[in-house]
Amino acid sequence: MKRIIAILIFIATCHQFQGQARKFFRQANKTDNLSEKIDLLSKVIDLEPDNLDAYFYRAIAKNDLGDYSGAIVDYSKIILLKPDADTYYNRGNSRYSLKNYVGAKQDYQKAVELDPNFLDAIYSLAHTKFDLGDFEGTIKDISKIIAVAPTEIKTYFLRAAAYSALEKYPLALNDYSLAILANPNADTYYNRGVFYLDINYYDKANSDLSIALKLNENNSFAYFFRGASFMFLGNYPKAISDYNTALRFDSLDFDALLGLALTYYKANDLNNAKLYFQKAANIISPEGDITQIETFNNTYWFQNQHYFFNENFKGLSSL
Repeated sequence: MKRIIAILIFIATCHQFQGQARKFFRQANKTDNLSEKIDLLSKVIDLEPDNLDAYFYRAIAKNDLGDYSGAIVDYSKIILLKPDADTYYNRGNSRYSLKNYVGAKQDYQKAVELDPNFLDAIYSLAHTKFDLGDFEGTIKDISKIIAVAPTEIKTYFLRAAAYSALEKYPLALNDYSLAILANPNADTYYNRGVFYLDINYYDKANSDLSIALKLNENNSFAYFFRGASFMFLGNYPKAISDYNTALRFDSLDFDALLGLALTYYKANDLNNAKLYFQKAANIISPEGDITQIETFNNTYWFQNQHYFFNENFKGLSSL
């Protein structure tokens, strides 16, 4: 009789724990406060240590709160007991946020192995390969997505960037143009315009960037890049106007300030060239040696227009 009573008490206790766990789980799903959500789901896990749903949603909350390592621990618990594509994908995202690109790549690959039609995982795998310098791998993966979802413009941008990294510029241009065909909006014209600028097609760059600005006049970067195209085309007044517009969005935009310095220098307005060069230098490196071009290595001009910048830098820095 005592044994039966003990069993009944145990069953009643289990039901009580299950009821409490369900209550905490419902409360966790209702709250938008991530810290509260984590606390409630932790209570669920204390009562039900094998509740994988609680681990999964706690991991998501930790990730959203910026606790990527904590999220990885929770996802790993699920993967240890019952691996699935979603959990591998989410752990890959947390690893990617920690810049563990090799680990993220491994997780995305496992997600795709478990679900070959998981397009988000394929895209993330391609993006990670790009970050790791595997441009051919990026192209191969992105091509799979485009074959089944040809209207996703971000895929064209990523494949174009991979082609560009391989210096396959005609193929990159084709992808930027396909993106415009799929969705002719401000972003697609902007991206192709920047690409044209990078390969020194200044007229075409100017045209695309002008269309982008007609569709979205609040894109400060488009003003900067169109300003650069005007400068290279020798239209200095319009270049100056666009750089000044970019500066109205961000007065500390040192690339726009350098653009003004370079434009005024080309226009032989040396006073303004010196003024804006000094303004840019004060932002980039207040205590740095502005006679050394490496001081400006984080600028657009150093990284993307190095030959032109180097050709004019000595004159600017000696004003």
